Amino acid sequence: MENVVINKGGDEFSQVVTARQELVGGLKNTGKFIKNYAQALEMAFNVTNTDGSVTKWFDLKGKQKAGLKAEREAFKAEILEAGYGKGSVDVYWQRVKEASGYVTTGNRVTGNETTDTKNKADLMTIINRIFKAEESGEECESLEHKRALMDIYEALGGDMDKLG
Repeated sequence: MENVVINKGGDEFSQVVTARQELVGGLKNTGKFIKNYAQALEMAFNVTNTDGSVTKWFDLKGKQKAGLKAEREAFKAEILEAGYGKGSVDVYWQRVKEASGYVTTGNRVTGNETTDTKNKADLMTIINRIFKAEESGEECESLEHKRALMDIYEALGGDMDKLG
């Protein structure tokens, strides 16, 4: 840790320490409050279907969503009234949804895409990047591992003719 230069007396620095500790302590509680709100939304708005399956509150459509829309507006109004911006509304609403099990679009597996399919595509990108570096004369440690990466790519079903 770097040395800290204190320009003020002990009282001012003590206030900084106290404020920092309060902030860090509050951060620990944010997740708890988000989870509590998410659970309350689940109890109030989740729908149990006739087949026993549950439609989560964030997946509701049409008329089922009316009460939830009103709650979202109340949530938004309170955050804005507290002095936070529209961005905070969206960020915290997203965190509440995730606390209820919502999977963000970027984290979803789409279609037939498996982990191996994604890894194969990522390996293709990496190998092609190494080829370009090699062609431009760049010295990089990755060159030493190109063959191993190509072997893994091929073992996952990658078409070697599509590289480069």
